[in-house]
Amino acid sequence: MMLSKFVDELPIPPILKPQWKDSVYTYYEVKMTEFKQSLHRDLNETTVWGYEGSYPGPTIEVESGEKVFIKWMNDLPDKHLLPVDYTVHGAHKDVQEVRTVVHVHGACVEWESDGYPEAWFTKGFEKVGPFFKKQVYQYDNCDRASTLWYHDHTLGITRLNVYAGLAGFYLIRDPLERSFNLPSGKYDVPLVIQDKTFNQDGSLYYPKQPQKPVPELETSIVPEFFGDTILVNGKVYPYLNVEPRKYRFRLLNAANSRFFRIKLDSGQRMYLIATERGLMQQPLGVNEIMLSPAERADVIIDFTNLEGKHIIMTNDAPAPFPSGDPVNEHTGTVMQFRVTRPLANVDTSVIPAYMMPYPLMNEQSASKSRNLTFTDNMDRYGRPLMLLDNKQWDDPITENPKLGSTEIWYLINLSPDSHPIHIHLIDFQVIDRRNFDVDRYNKEKSIHYTGPPLPPEPQERGWKDTVRADPNQVTRIIMKFGPFTGLYVWHCHMLEHEDYEMMRPFIVIR
Repeated sequence: MMLSKFVDELPIPPILKPQWKDSVYTYYEVKMTEFKQSLHRDLNETTVWGYEGSYPGPTIEVESGEKVFIKWMNDLPDKHLLPVDYTVHGAHKDVQEVRTVVHVHGACVEWESDGYPEAWFTKGFEKVGPFFKKQVYQYDNCDRASTLWYHDHTLGITRLNVYAGLAGFYLIRDPLERSFNLPSGKYDVPLVIQDKTFNQDGSLYYPKQPQKPVPELETSIVPEFFGDTILVNGKVYPYLNVEPRKYRFRLLNAANSRFFRIKLDSGQRMYLIATERGLMQQPLGVNEIMLSPAERADVIIDFTNLEGKHIIMTNDAPAPFPSGDPVNEHTGTVMQFRVTRPLANVDTSVIPAYMMPYPLMNEQSASKSRNLTFTDNMDRYGRPLMLLDNKQWDDPITENPKLGSTEIWYLINLSPDSHPIHIHLIDFQVIDRRNFDVDRYNKEKSIHYTGPPLPPEPQERGWKDTVRADPNQVTRIIMKFGPFTGLYVWHCHMLEHEDYEMMRPFIVIR
């Protein structure tokens, strides 16, 4: 279905108001429900799931160090909006079809409040998963100012729950960031970018079967999902009227599997000021930004002296990345900026020359290195089964870093796809990527490099929580484990991969 572009204005998700706030703590209640929402002028209203009646969910804004309690409440129907595959781990017939658990992606948080995939709960907490610990989550927000997001993380149906609409922004602010006089208030705009496909009646389409159907299953998981339509903040190809001045945009790739390589058709530069976990050392002028699923980038776009211009944000990342199908006129368009508003007041915001130090972690300080492979296997139905370190979700835990220790992880990609790898609890630095001989590795289980180490891309020179691990490369990351102990997970953030075994628990021990 071909939908006209730039006929709907970009919606800005509302800021969530707390139920209670004093100098000691803040308390929110957030309900998940099913409702109808207009996603495009020419589509019937679409039934979606969302937090607090909004898709994407309302933005939660907190201060660094603020103690925040959130009661996430499931008030969804008993029947899923989308086709459930009961052969997938965690989604068998013996559990309720509709289950949820919320993960604040990038949060520095105790494990009982991290949204462990088996800590799910049903409507009214009637049934809970084996690792469910509490109804009210506690977030210590022990982090610098950063752009985080919250989304569903239920074992076996994350891809369906997020696609149905369960995602929103979670922003941490702090005095240092305020002191830089970056564009703020209505000039600080969060953009959640996703892809979807619609049925004729406006309902969400999600495939029941892969391209090569599995005859013995009514519903089967697909290896990846790529929609044919791009949405920003829950609208198809929206436009935003802007003033001729500087704006800050917080870009989030919240797609199931699609990568986005973002450019502006005016050819102008964007000024990158922050990676996932906070401000960079200094802004970087870039012509394109690569975002794999769950990656974020904060950019300043300067519309000064562009009165009357229309600028289109485009995408040219193949799907699957890096060697899949090229984009077409629909998947290659994201949204439009129209510089049509009069300047409300003089733009005094700045692109600072320097923001905060980014001291490189010392490889010598690592007490442990781990070699972790990504492989493409086959399941008993002949479907691709992506594994981390050749282990399934239920296998014994093999990653048990000590609290306060530093480790280097060698992410060894033996598969033909890029995988965005997210590690809960911590932030990390990308050290380098290096080509290696995959065939020799498969035979001898040892790494033979075939080229020099490649430094992280400019937009990765900051604190990260998700990294793109490319095929035929070893990607090295370094991180310090803490400040909490307990049970967390690391996984590929292509949701179809994560749901089908490409996720592993790890435990931080004393």
